[in-house]
Order: sequence, then structure tokens, then C-alpha cells
Amino acid sequence: MGFTIGLDYGTNSARALVVDCSNGREIGTAVVDYPSGHQGILLNSSDHHLARQNPADYVFVLEKATLLALAEAAATDPTFTADQVIGIGMDGTGSSPIPVDAQNVPLAYHPIFSENLNAHCWLWKDHTSIPEAGAITEIAGKLRPQYLAKIGGTYSSEWFWAKIWHCLKVDADVFDAAHSWVELADFIPAVLAGASDPREIRRGVCMAGHKALYAPDWGGLPDQEFLTALDPKLAALRDRLYDEAFDASAIAGNLCAEWAGKLGLTAGIPIAIGEMDVHYGAIGCGVDEGTLVKVIGTSTCDCAVVSTDRAVADIPGICGIVKGAILPGYFGIEAGQSAVGDIFKWFVEGVLGDGSLHGKLTDDAAKLKPGQSGLLALDWNNGNRTILVDQSLTGLLLGQTLYTTPAEIYRALIEATAFGARAIVDRIKEYGVPVERIVCSGGIAEKNALLMQIYADVTGCEMRLSRSSQSCALGSAIGAAVVAGAHPDFKTAQAAMTALKEITYRPIPENQVVYQELYTLYRDLHDSFGGVSHNLSLGHVMKNLLNLKTKQTP
Repeated sequence: MGFTIGLDYGTNSARALVVDCSNGREIGTAVVDYPSGHQGILLNSSDHHLARQNPADYVFVLEKATLLALAEAAATDPTFTADQVIGIGMDGTGSSPIPVDAQNVPLAYHPIFSENLNAHCWLWKDHTSIPEAGAITEIAGKLRPQYLAKIGGTYSSEWFWAKIWHCLKVDADVFDAAHSWVELADFIPAVLAGASDPREIRRGVCMAGHKALYAPDWGGLPDQEFLTALDPKLAALRDRLYDEAFDASAIAGNLCAEWAGKLGLTAGIPIAIGEMDVHYGAIGCGVDEGTLVKVIGTSTCDCAVVSTDRAVADIPGICGIVKGAILPGYFGIEAGQSAVGDIFKWFVEGVLGDGSLHGKLTDDAAKLKPGQSGLLALDWNNGNRTILVDQSLTGLLLGQTLYTTPAEIYRALIEATAFGARAIVDRIKEYGVPVERIVCSGGIAEKNALLMQIYADVTGCEMRLSRSSQSCALGSAIGAAVVAGAHPDFKTAQAAMTALKEITYRPIPENQVVYQELYTLYRDLHDSFGGVSHNLSLGHVMKNLLNLKTKQTP
């Protein structure tokens, strides 16, 4: 059947994976860090909402990671040769739009803009456009409520139009110089295909639908009248973007001669449509109707699918319901948390100042019973993506005493992310989306058994692990295998190329009882600080936490 390459562009690094299309065997992999900024992110110390990336880093890691992965593949399997690669797939973070000129060259490549952060990629976790997101939500509510219905009711500062509108407001020179804007997940396939005109780029529907208000129901992107109500310059930009977006059954293009030469691959092999990292990650985990996939990393994304043969209700507070997103023939449903791994990283590396403590804190936290710490936290250190959709919210730790330990705080932070995960599961189930099992992927899910058990206890769901520790890259490789003809469809490809690990985390009944009490208190905090309830007294929370602590202390 041949081999495909999956490229996975994450927050701090990119990964290349060489996969056997017949059985999903991974024979070569490489991870390359983005060289610019702080751990690959361009920051501004005066604005904690700002997060950008250098587009040149994306091209640098594309070549380096792919060549390293191919070299490892040849060393692993002496029968492997690069001419056996029949396709390439790619996923990326989103929404991460890049301002480009009329030749699809990022503005950051131009000397006049090279030091201007506004001319670089606006990374998914950039939240500088909170006011613009709020205005889009307000104006759409008045003029185009149907736009909001499919994205959970609230437009996010993490998304396409809010970021571009903010650029227009704060740096008109960059906005005016940008002929178009291209999502990272569309940019790399375009580079590989040699596309030199932004209008020629085949855009993926998952980015377009979940982040840019695209839907065939209303003719594609938001109409000129609506965009004019935001700003006439946004309406003028619309015609320089795209008319149609494609699901993963389409190809983005074919490998051009230039990049075939750089990578040592066969020119003309197909390139799969780019998808969001977690969308291809869901495919790499074997997503199907009834299976919720959680890709747990710096943030967490939850993905579910429902057949287009069924009607799907609009779900308040989620990140979108998009036909053709994730899997062709299904509605893709996305939700998630703006920070998970980033919260643990903040506490261990930022507050305690020692990244080596993760293991010890996990071991010490595992010795504690649920509720024993007397602590309760809100998982909003980077805002709330779902179900409140409010990036102006911040984290909270409640219940500290003079004897509170780092391990107790660490466990409380894990529990907070689990409570946030349950809020999402409860919401989508409430609106008829079946969740029969949860499959997780990502380094945290693989390495932290304590977290997985807590998630099982809090959600009441059996937690499984994807066989692949590189599910996003694997999903991209599966997309490439389908468009290259190695498999006739995604169902067949997933059956051949994905599997689950044998380990299973099942809810522990006695833990569930305690976590139900804690979750009730969490929802009191969640609804009060999140603005859901304006009349809720919180005077009971501290005392109830102390009572739980007393009951659970040996």
C-alpha cells in the first residue's frame, strides 16, 4: 500500500511521522522545536494576551522534521525508500492566521515587517482581540443570529475574524499590506503544492467552519453586508480570501518539484487538505459516532461526530457544529479548554521554578484522597473556551491554609481541568450527542495515570488511550492515505491504521461520590464567576471544602 507522511504543527514544535498505510505502523518520526521566541512563541511582556509565531519557523521545521523522519524510517526498515511515500497530510493549530501578500508570501518575510509582531502568525492562543470578539457576537446577534447558532452562541477571541479585525484596529499598515490571510493548516499544504496565489489555496472546512463563520447554508463566508457592519475593510477583504472550503476527502494539491527535491520525495504525490491538529488527532484516535476524543496537551480539544443523516441541535457554548469537519459525511462537533497542560506547566515551572518536579508532585498527589486537600480550583488561567466562551476569565484557587502543600495544589489543578472536562461532556450529552466512551491522546494522557483516573472518576466515563502517542500526525497520515488511494474511505483507513491501548481507566465508585460533591461546588464557582448566575451566594463553598477535607483525612 505504501507509506504516507503526517505533519503535526503544535504550539511549541512540529512533528513528522512516516506511517505504513497497511497497518498504521510508525517507522520514522522527528520533532523539531520552532527556533524563534520563547519556546517558539513571540511574546510581548506588556500584554499577556499576545502570542505570535514566525512563519519562517514553519518552513524550517517542515524540511528538517520531514528529512529526519525519513532518515529514521530508512534506519528502522531497511526495505523502506522515499519513493514508497504516496502522500502527505498536515494539521496545525487554529485559529492561527498568517497575513500574506499577493504571492502567498508571509508579510513577516518582508524586511519592513520582519520585526513587527502584527505581521507574523497570530497563534491560536493569542487573545488580544477580546473586544472584537465581543463586538462580533453582539452584531451577529442582531443581524445574523444564524451565524452564532452554529458556534455555540459566542464568537471567540481565538478565532479568525476577531484577530484580523484587531489587526486592522491596531496596525492598519499591516492590514493594508496583507493581500489575504491564510490559516497555518492551509498554508503548509499550499507551500508544499507551490501555490503562489492565495485564491488558489484549497482551504479546509474545519478551520473555515469552526473559526471563520463559513457555511454553505449562507453562501460560504459571512456576507458583505455583515462584514461591512463590522468594518468596510473587512468586507473588501472577503473577496480576496476564498469562496469554497473542502472536507478531508479532497486534496489540497500535489507536491511541487521544488519541495519534492528538498524532501527527496516523488513530485506530484497528493497532499491532503489541512485540518486542525485535534481534528486529525480525532481521526488518529478512531473517532466515530458515540466516541468522544480528547486530545490533551497545552490546551485540550474535545471532538465528536454525528452522521449527517441525523439532525443535530445547536449546542450553546461549544466551538461549533460544522458539516464535513473532522470526518467527511459527519457533522464535526468541537469543544475544549484553553489551558490544561499549560496550567500544570505554569505552576511547576513558573511558580515553583523547577520543571523536574512534575513526577514527584504527581506521585505525592496520588497519595491523597479526593477532597483531602480541601482545595478547589477553576481552570481558567487562559480563559474559558467552552462552555462560557470568555477569554477574560482567570484562574482561581480556593481553600488554602497555612499548611497547604504543592502536591495538594497540583492535584487540585488536575481536578479543576477534570471538572472543566465534565462540564463539556454534560453539555453535549444534554443536546443529544452520544458519548459512549472517551478516547484520549497526547503526552499527558499517556504519562499521567493519576490524571486519567481523576478524569474517569469526575466524568463517570471509561477512559481509553489511543495506541499512537502521535495521534494528530497519524490522523494527517490517514488523510493522506485516503486521498492517495491506499484506502477507499476513512472508515476503512481508520480500521486498518488505528487501535487502542489495552489499558483502561474506569470510574471508582467511592471516588465518584466525593467528586460529585466537589463538582457541585465547582459549578457554584463556575456559574457565579462565569456570569451564569448573578445571585448565587458563595459563602458555603469554603466551609463545605473544609468538611470534605475532614471526612477524607486519615
